[in-house]
Amino acid sequence: MLWACFHFRDLPLHAVFDDDERKSACAVADGPPQRPGIALANAPAQRAGIRTGHVLAVARAVCPALQARQRDAAAEQRLLLSLAAWAYQFSSHVSLSGPDALLIEIGASLRLFGGWPALERRLRGELAVIGHAPALAVAPVPAAAHVLAGLHDGLFIDQREPMLTALGCVPVGRSGLGEKAITLLHHVGMRTLREVFALPRAELARRIGPAELDALDRMRGAQQILPPYRPPDRFAHRIEFEGDIDAWPPLLFPLRRLCGELALFLAARDGGVQRCEIVLEHEDKTTTRIPVELLAPQRDAKTLYELLRSRLERAELVAPAGAMALLAKDLPALCPRHRDLFEPQREQGLEWPALAERLRAHLGDGAVRRLAIAEDHRPEYAWRLEGGTRQVGHSPLPPAGEAAPQARVRVAHEAAAAFGSATLTPTLSRQRERGKSSAPEFLQRPLWLLPHAIPLRGDPPRILAGPERIESGWWDGGDARRDYYVVQTRDGQRAWAYVPAGASGGWMLHGWFA
Repeated sequence: MLWACFHFRDLPLHAVFDDDERKSACAVADGPPQRPGIALANAPAQRAGIRTGHVLAVARAVCPALQARQRDAAAEQRLLLSLAAWAYQFSSHVSLSGPDALLIEIGASLRLFGGWPALERRLRGELAVIGHAPALAVAPVPAAAHVLAGLHDGLFIDQREPMLTALGCVPVGRSGLGEKAITLLHHVGMRTLREVFALPRAELARRIGPAELDALDRMRGAQQILPPYRPPDRFAHRIEFEGDIDAWPPLLFPLRRLCGELALFLAARDGGVQRCEIVLEHEDKTTTRIPVELLAPQRDAKTLYELLRSRLERAELVAPAGAMALLAKDLPALCPRHRDLFEPQREQGLEWPALAERLRAHLGDGAVRRLAIAEDHRPEYAWRLEGGTRQVGHSPLPPAGEAAPQARVRVAHEAAAAFGSATLTPTLSRQRERGKSSAPEFLQRPLWLLPHAIPLRGDPPRILAGPERIESGWWDGGDARRDYYVVQTRDGQRAWAYVPAGASGGWMLHGWFA
């Protein structure tokens, strides 16, 4: 077995600062409230002179622009669990190792991912996308991989002897032993693990205790039971605020973090989310619940954030919120849309599903509807509007003078082609079922259906095909008895026109062919 250890040194910073805030000097403070100290500072803060262990007041004097926040151990643990969910897609053996490290068994995955160099590139690349750059080391023993990851980023050892050699060079202070044991070993002149390993076992146990001796044995390959990580069946993460928030802009940071954690959780399940719920908790124990229902499963963190943010902005905050939770139970399989190999890449613009989701998020679920075919022979009634997963209903085309959208017309003539005339002969019905190419010309539908039929003036048109009789609507008061023809006007245009059933005059223009 081969174990890869990911050491997330900057996990405390990721738990309390977002990506934009970490671009400037920031640090995490820990310790007693009366005298907090710097637990971890990012690179800009270190360049300004801030070091771990500095008193917070001194650090602010050294760098007045420093942003400092209290360490949040619960947020760190939640973030580490999200990273474990992400890692679960690469191996079924994932385990948490301390408060800031993950262990993944990769020996069984190397052939699947094309060897360690290819797998390492993929692991680091995906972590970089979500803003992490951990130290990484691989060894045959999980405890050894954990120790070596803190010293040698990128180290790969697949044999026991080279692993023991590398461990022998590890300073005692970086071995992961307890502070008391490290102090005792330093007092007797021990500086590296090689010197510690050379001590008699009984003497070593007497000096540092059996617990620390067991830790040294695990580094060298003694049996170790690792509690496995198993992703839960539902997503339910919660963030508690330091103080009450009474406006939605400050809620965006915890929402972005929750969306990122949800995306990692979904990556482990190789699925998406279609229904979720934002829950705002108030001081009086009441909650504000904001349900979110998507047209199709989503998994991308940025997409989820944009959609949920729009819903949150439109919600009414009835009372200050002390905590926020994101709940997701409906987690269907995600089927990415297949693209053409040579499909051109567009610099601007969105695919229709993404645009529809964004419009629904900004305007409301009922503001964006889609067209569907209705089972009615009359062209003006052969379509309906649907919103989300609910049917909104259908109605005839708008009155004369209103523009009929081309998409609506297309659905209308497709509906007419699908449901056709009630008086077609069996032969023509079979031809229609075979497909559009085998249908007679008079069964074709125009590209543009007029919002309202208008009289066709001038000389009688030249008949190219027809008639196609439509008789329908007697049950709802909209009785229609028409003979439709494909005609050519005196200007040479192909049109779709009808006359009353059995008549030879009174032509009405209902659509134009391209």
